[in-house]
Amino acid sequence: MNQKPAFEAIAPSFGHSFTFQKFNANNENKNNGWHYHPELELVYVNGGSGKRQIGSHVSYYRNGDLILIGSNLPHCGFTDKLTGNKSETLVQMKADFLGSDFFNIPEMKNIQKLFEVAKGGIAFSGKTKMKVGEKMEILEYQTDFQRLLSILNILNILATSSEMNVLNAEGFSIETEVKDNDRINIVFNHVKTNFKEDISLEQISNMVSMTVPSFCRYFKKITNKTFTQFVNEYRLVHASKLLAEQPISITQVCYDSGFNNFSHFNKSFKAFTGQNPSEYRNQLKTVLQS
Repeated sequence: MNQKPAFEAIAPSFGHSFTFQKFNANNENKNNGWHYHPELELVYVNGGSGKRQIGSHVSYYRNGDLILIGSNLPHCGFTDKLTGNKSETLVQMKADFLGSDFFNIPEMKNIQKLFEVAKGGIAFSGKTKMKVGEKMEILEYQTDFQRLLSILNILNILATSSEMNVLNAEGFSIETEVKDNDRINIVFNHVKTNFKEDISLEQISNMVSMTVPSFCRYFKKITNKTFTQFVNEYRLVHASKLLAEQPISITQVCYDSGFNNFSHFNKSFKAFTGQNPSEYRNQLKTVLQS
């Protein structure tokens, strides 16, 4: 597995200032590895459920998703063959895609602030997700000019919405040195592949050629989380995905998510979601049946 985040070069097609893409069952989005790019990215997933991994944040979404990802914020793709979504619509644009001064005019103050907040990644919910999702689906049928006006309208709706959750609220910053960028991505990719196994601090520190104390300080500085906290959150998100999608026992979910102590798993899951695993699964059943 490639240990670095792929830098994705996004070039809008000739005569366009932004990139628009629509994916569905006949045209799957295969870019689901860990990557980053200077462009902001707005993604609408119509239906389905899956994992979000953006910066040091990891969570599980249900019934589709609407996400705004800031410039150079590393993330994984949101859909694959198992997501079960109808379609995925994606708009990518540089912060100055309409010129260096356009977003400095007074009418654009809210959108400029939105771009700033998006550096941590934002998930939108409720009516905002539904309304903007519909507008993004229609982009496919619009002329280039209509599409540009629609994108500005969408950004304004997002900028004035209160139905938002900043995913890396404590901040996430990859150092500009390539060496640091490589290090954090070796760590993230290793956790993504091996979270079901025991990952010791000694092992992960050795992988990035650091002592344990130096690695702990470094990881906390970049992600605002301890390494143990990050690994546990990754496991708990995987557990919530299994509880929602697999008809297996809660004990099995515990062990399949990398926990080796059932009572610790129960306690951690409740602290993370506000519910114990059986309550979480039962609530899902109620939602699906209603």
